Amino acid sequence: MKNIFICRSWTLLLTACFFLVSCDKDEDGLETQPHDQNKMMTIMHNMMTQMQGMQMTGDPDIDFAKMMIMHHQGAINMANEEIASGQDATMKAKAQKIKAEQEKEIQEFDAFLANRQPDQNDMAFGMEQMKAMEKMGRASDLRVITGDIDHDFAQLMIPHHETAMENSQSLLHHGNSPEMKAKAQAIIDSQMEDIKDLQNWLLENKKY
Repeated sequence: MKNIFICRSWTLLLTACFFLVSCDKDEDGLETQPHDQNKMMTIMHNMMTQMQGMQMTGDPDIDFAKMMIMHHQGAINMANEEIASGQDATMKAKAQKIKAEQEKEIQEFDAFLANRQPDQNDMAFGMEQMKAMEKMGRASDLRVITGDIDHDFAQLMIPHHETAMENSQSLLHHGNSPEMKAKAQAIIDSQMEDIKDLQNWLLENKKY
């Protein structure tokens, strides 16, 4: 009888300890940061404000190039923040890759625009572009932001890349320039791989 009492006492004690540990974990939870205090989110919002103010020409090839210059610059600014302040070697290397690729593409877009005049009036493409940007804004604002630069870079670069791919897909349907269509396909292929890498890193480095 004494042994049964001791066993029951130890069982109750272990159960209580497990309950207390569980409570502490729930109370700690996932630490988050308000979006208006987050550096990565501020870069995203500034980029979206700039893109919303862009004057459309109606020519899909020109509007794609102009919009993607702003969009790419936003990614470069985020990559610079990750390179300067991030701690994870994998994310810093990914940021370096994204920065190098998108700086090169901006130069190519600039060269294309230097010798191009609007010769189309396809407003459907412009509407698709703006819808994609609005979708990116909503997706970004729904992301869990922690203040951890590596985590926030990975979280926000995913919807950023998804929008570039969506715009590129629209250009393939609406554009006439073989050069811009080739560029759009290259963006889709490259950024699809980036998204996969970012998702895998987030799964391996869960914060909850």
